[in-house]
Order: sequence, then C-alpha cells, then structure tokens
Amino acid sequence: MSFIQEIQGEAYWEGVTAPILEVARKRLRALVKLIEIKKRDIIYTDFVDKIGAGVELTVRGADVGTDMAKFRLKARQFLQAHNNHIAVLKLRRNDPLTSTDLAELERMFVEAGVAHTDDIERLKPAGGLGLFVRSLVGLDREAAKAAFANFIAGKTLTASQVEFLDMVINHLTEKGQMEPGLLYESPFTDFDPMGVAGVFTLERSKELIGVLDDIRRHAEA
Repeated sequence: MSFIQEIQGEAYWEGVTAPILEVARKRLRALVKLIEIKKRDIIYTDFVDKIGAGVELTVRGADVGTDMAKFRLKARQFLQAHNNHIAVLKLRRNDPLTSTDLAELERMFVEAGVAHTDDIERLKPAGGLGLFVRSLVGLDREAAKAAFANFIAGKTLTASQVEFLDMVINHLTEKGQMEPGLLYESPFTDFDPMGVAGVFTLERSKELIGVLDDIRRHAEA
C-alpha cells in the first residue's frame, strides 16, 4: 500500500526511467495473486484449416546475410591479431571513439574481408561497429573501475553496495557495456528484489545508470 501511495505522488515521476518503471510493473504484478479466482465455463472450438496453393515470395531488404555467430567469431579472431590498434585500445580503455577511429575500424573490417559494408550498416541500430567491437574485446578492468571514480568518491558504501558495484564492473570487463535493465534482473536482484533501486537510493541509482550510459557513448561515434 505504501508503494501504491508513493507512485501516486509527483515526486516519484520526476526523472523516472524505463528501468524504474519496470520495477513498478513487477511490484504491482505481484498483486495479481490476490484477485479472487472465479470458475469459468469451458469453451470448445472445432476449426477446419484450409490450406491453399503455395506462392513463392521475394522478400526485399532481407538478403541471405551474414550468420551473426560466424560473423562474431571471425571478427573476434581478427581483433585478437589487431588488439594494439589505437581504435581497439581506445575501446578497451573507455576513451571516447572519434568518427576517424570508427572510419578506420570500418576500413580494416572491409579490407580484411571480415565484413561487408552492408554488415556494418546492419550493426547501426544496435549501437554501431564501435559498440560491436567493444562487446568482443571487453573493457579493461581498471578503466571500468575508473569510470565509477566520481560515483564512489567521498562515499561510504555498504558491503552489499561494494559487492553490487563489483558485479557491475565484472560485467563491463567481460561484455564491454551494460544495459541498465540488467540491474533489475538476476543476479542483481539477489541483493534486493528491486535490484539497483533497492541497494542504492533512487538518486544514486540514476547516477549509476548515468555512468553506464557514458561508457556506452564512448564506444559510439
């Protein structure tokens, strides 16, 4: 009841984010079990399917494209041989990627036969080539820790908050970036059912999500 009353106030909705709304949805969903169960009549259906003659269709804009698993494997092997390239180092160190860096990555991928121009275009809706490369090479652990320097500066964190933040850094080190929605899912909900919103205050949760957004933006150009 206290939560229902809280979300009716204007203060709750100031600066609200999608992850915060997801927590509200999950908490309110828990009330479904309180709905009185009523017996319903069983309805039977008896349909006869009629299948007509097959027609061959040409789907435009959906070529027999690159198998993503093979594409990632090929790109990973290529990047292992070029892990000292300045653009790759920038991505690992969380240094902002420039348009020149991105153009150089695209040139390398195309000239080496790792990807075609169309493949690179298909990556753009998901964040582009920079974020794709970062997902393969990961983020340097020290760079990930440095990204949260201001977040923890002058603060005394609880044991749970320290462990929670360490899990975030581990994820960034392995995956290179992190979607904020994951902070509200397992294993982060093992600390508190509300995830980050239960471990930190609302304001601090927004600040942490802001750090993740900055890390992501550094891989985009």
